Amino acid sequence: MPATMARGWRDRFVGMVRTALPQACALCAAPTGTALICAACAGALLRLPQTCPRCALPSAEGGLCGQCIADPPAFDRSQAAFVYAFPLDRLVQSFKYHGTLAYADWFAQAMLEWRARPPAADVLIPVPLARRRQRERGFNQALEIAKPLSRWTGIPLLADSAIRVRDTPPQASLPWSERAKNIRGAFACATGLAGRRVIVIDDVMTTGASLEEFAKTLKRAGAASVENWLIARTLPPAGE
Repeated sequence: MPATMARGWRDRFVGMVRTALPQACALCAAPTGTALICAACAGALLRLPQTCPRCALPSAEGGLCGQCIADPPAFDRSQAAFVYAFPLDRLVQSFKYHGTLAYADWFAQAMLEWRARPPAADVLIPVPLARRRQRERGFNQALEIAKPLSRWTGIPLLADSAIRVRDTPPQASLPWSERAKNIRGAFACATGLAGRRVIVIDDVMTTGASLEEFAKTLKRAGAASVENWLIARTLPPAGE
């Protein structure tokens, strides 16, 4: 069966199941009909204020922040649907570490709903996981979000064009100051991207070290531009 036909059957099956079986909100357990999150909980999730278009951190009037002006990152744009904070962190952690793959479509929809402009890109590329970590987890969360985004936008998905060539300690386990060194040289791209506008899909952006290194890899492969689409953005600790 062709892959597109298989995905179509999967989507119809999931839709029928959600229609037939009443859903409970993943955060408060209130009845939600066919939705994964109730309206009250969805409205309580923290949205980002006006942000720097490059790093997605809060910025006066939505202009470039001082850091991106002084030391521009390798990626060209970033945007996130939410602030990474309670209770969204519960959804993300359940998705990543407990295999709640039903959340993938919901996260993808949130990314599209809160876009300020229509997507303009040639390909979608998910941030790859190390092989060992993907075997342990059984899936790549970025790829699972990228699949519905590709279907809905019509932007081709390059699922295997980039790989993780170095298995590094998880970024979340390290101090912010050590993350750039930890991820250096971790990625490779086997696909020529000459002149292509790339949208990178990932779950959460914290320091941006992984996305910076990944963008460098893609631009060495010829990418004309790199834009990050994220579920959420972590805000810096107070005082930084």
